Amino acid sequence: MEKPLISVIVPVYNVKEYLPRCVASLQAQTYPNLEILLVDDGSDDGTGQLCDSLGAEDERIRVFHKENGGSSSARNLGIEQARGEYLGFVDSDDYVEYNMYALLQEAIGKYGVKAAQIGRDEISQEGERLPDICVPPSSPECIEPEDFLRELLLHRGDCSFCTKLLKKEVFQGRRFPEGVLNEDFHLLVEMLPDIGGIVSLPERGYHVFCRMGSNTRRNTGFSRVFSDNVDNADMVMELVKKQYPALYKQARRFGLYQRLDYMLHIPISEMKGENQEYGRIKGYLRRYWAEGMANPFLTPQNKAYLTLLAAAPKTVRRIHKKVKRL
Repeated sequence: MEKPLISVIVPVYNVKEYLPRCVASLQAQTYPNLEILLVDDGSDDGTGQLCDSLGAEDERIRVFHKENGGSSSARNLGIEQARGEYLGFVDSDDYVEYNMYALLQEAIGKYGVKAAQIGRDEISQEGERLPDICVPPSSPECIEPEDFLRELLLHRGDCSFCTKLLKKEVFQGRRFPEGVLNEDFHLLVEMLPDIGGIVSLPERGYHVFCRMGSNTRRNTGFSRVFSDNVDNADMVMELVKKQYPALYKQARRFGLYQRLDYMLHIPISEMKGENQEYGRIKGYLRRYWAEGMANPFLTPQNKAYLTLLAAAPKTVRRIHKKVKRL
């Protein structure tokens, strides 16, 4: 009996040097029924032509070209075009182990769930392994939605779609938000109640290649990344209030933490009265200061920053800047 089709969606933008390794790792998959969707997001360095060449060499590869719109828009086009019962996502400068999708699909069938994830590691441009961001379990485990969300709110979970395989049905009526960063967190949190349990595997099957200038990890400026983190915190707080009230303290911790991160990175020159976003975040820290000080999920260091940044954020940042220089 033929295995169900897996569609692996790869957003591609100006990554000619690294794309062959990524595609080769997908072509080497032991899973027998797989298609590879290369979505060229308006590349202008010859990557689009490379996609066409790779597609001509392997009938499993389907190539799509579009105007530049970002990784989310490329993924969304891939979702529309995917023929598979399952969807996976790989960033074009990363690569995967030969058996990753076989392990993930087997786990979904064994546990009767709609999604599975595998461990990952981070590799520097110099080829050195970096400290773990997410630590996989020592053995396979099925994590319920509320427990999975708890780990995300405590910055211990893995929200990346690249480490996961999901049934396509969970994308019904849902797409990656475009024009924002941390879109994986936003979409995963939104679909968690419908996914049910997620199987987490101990193997490190996904290799994140951290390089300067990466399409998915490049520096896109202060305001977007930190503002999007705050927006995600507000979004998840509303979800928690409605569906996971037991996670309220973790969600409040998450909201305060993301705002402290904002305050520690905003240019001092932008910490002024006419900056409405800055004013709202400063007001939030002051409004929830007492709640934060009583929150068991904030560390003593978090609480110290909360007290200082709520009271005198600009002065604290000036001192912080001088200390970092020393």
